[in-house]
Amino acid sequence: MTPVYSEELKARMVQKLTSPAGPSATSLSHEIGIPQSTLSRWIRQAGRVSPMATEKHTKKAGSKRPQDWSAEEKLAAVLAASSLEEEALGRFLREQGLHGATLARWREQMLKGLAPGQSRRRTSAETRRVRELERELRRKEKALAEASALLLLKKKASQIWGDEDDDMTARRGR
Repeated sequence: MTPVYSEELKARMVQKLTSPAGPSATSLSHEIGIPQSTLSRWIRQAGRVSPMATEKHTKKAGSKRPQDWSAEEKLAAVLAASSLEEEALGRFLREQGLHGATLARWREQMLKGLAPGQSRRRTSAETRRVRELERELRRKEKALAEASALLLLKKKASQIWGDEDDDMTARRGR
């Protein structure tokens, strides 16, 4: 005859198994005497029936995808994880809903962004571009000033001596 377990006991076992630092179904099975297959079935059923298995995880991680994390959150996670031992790191990753590879990629991106060689190259390229643009701007300002001066001189010359058109009409009229 199959033993009958209370819903309260099932809920406690599922919660214990799905907690971040929870034991495996096999080790809990040996500890309490309930078959591992039964414990695994309860976990599957809890996932289908109610969000018991993910409720705790969702509250902590906020069901946030790694690509939705801000730069500050990523930095905080990398810094927090850097000082943890392997077991504590695993617990931290589960609590945050992250994979070790994601955390490693974030760390690599941050180190790459802080590398002195890259920021200098980027800065020197930007500086070079700014210098080129400033040089071009000065050249165009000079050309504009020259054109403006020529127009002003032409206007003054026409006021003093008159237009060539005026000379031609004056000659014809005589």
